[in-house]
Amino acid sequence: MIDLPKNKKIILFDGICNLCNSAVTKVIKQDKKNTFLFAAIQSKKGKEIIDYLEIDIAKIDSIILYEPGVSYEVKSTAALKIMNDFGQFWQLTKLLWVFPKGFRNQVYDFIAKNRYKWFGKKESCMIPTKDLKAKFLD
Repeated sequence: MIDLPKNKKIILFDGICNLCNSAVTKVIKQDKKNTFLFAAIQSKKGKEIIDYLEIDIAKIDSIILYEPGVSYEVKSTAALKIMNDFGQFWQLTKLLWVFPKGFRNQVYDFIAKNRYKWFGKKESCMIPTKDLKAKFLD
């Protein structure tokens, strides 16, 4: 068993991807209810969670949303569930659930496959500022 807060949702992300880091920053700004914690897939805690969930990261090039004791989601389903927790105009993203999962994941996979080419990547994982440190699992 892995020790994680039971009242938080964990977002595992590609810590060297510029698009992913930008998305994490946006989620933090929109997370008014303080629902989410973050871990880079490449981090010690990220690897520990992935091993615990028995996810083959080579086959799932994706964001992972893990709700301890409940379930985990990947790809477009993870992204939509994250956005659905936000208020205001983000509620419009609920309309995207009408598209079949297979179609949503094809779009997701296309973006994921090209993310480094389009948005670039860092040499190492992002290091959160002091203000944001509490949002990240070590």
